[in-house]
Amino acid sequence: MTPAGASPAEGQDVSRIDLGRYRVSSQRDDPAVLADVYRDIVNMAVWQRELSDVLKLEVAALVALPHDLELSMTVTPETARASVSEALGNVDAPAFCEDVAYLVDMFCSLLGFERAGLRLTVLRQAMCPRFHVDNVPCRFVTTYHGVGTDWLPHQAVDRSKLGRGSKGLSDKESHLYTEEDAIRQLDPGDVALLKGELWEGNENAGLVHRSPAVSPGESRLLLTLDVISH
Repeated sequence: MTPAGASPAEGQDVSRIDLGRYRVSSQRDDPAVLADVYRDIVNMAVWQRELSDVLKLEVAALVALPHDLELSMTVTPETARASVSEALGNVDAPAFCEDVAYLVDMFCSLLGFERAGLRLTVLRQAMCPRFHVDNVPCRFVTTYHGVGTDWLPHQAVDRSKLGRGSKGLSDKESHLYTEEDAIRQLDPGDVALLKGELWEGNENAGLVHRSPAVSPGESRLLLTLDVISH
């Protein structure tokens, strides 16, 4: 496990840590790292991966389409590939559809659900520009193209300044975070599980994150998956 930001002392037994004070991220180039989301002290697990050249080419073609993608659907591991392929219409992107299906299967298997809410969107501006927490148990996020999600280590946040607590000030002006260099960013291709406020035992510790700023002429291709329990 790789701590981010202020974290327990090296070698300290995390089982004895006051979880009211600490949360860390867990990041490795191994998909098995995503299971670390079940550790109480972890509020984000990240599989650091490199996209294949074939996948990058297909993603570039999707981003270059004359109409921006904006897909929202309910899928299962069995239906995801065909559903995404059908939604893309005449666009030939077999490696991309296979990868999305693989991630859906991983998400559902890990969390023990049969279905997921899938959103696939090309963004040319920040979707959620303010730092916030998600009022969900867990959200699965990966950026196929463009800049990755911004996030803050738990110990770098004054949570009283989230939402209305900012009193109308910007995140920086309200001193939501301790220092400018506290802001971290996921890399393109990274697969992340972000714990939200509704994960049992993670109240007041959901990962604080935001959509990154997108430069003029640039874009992002973002995939998110959410739990559907009924």
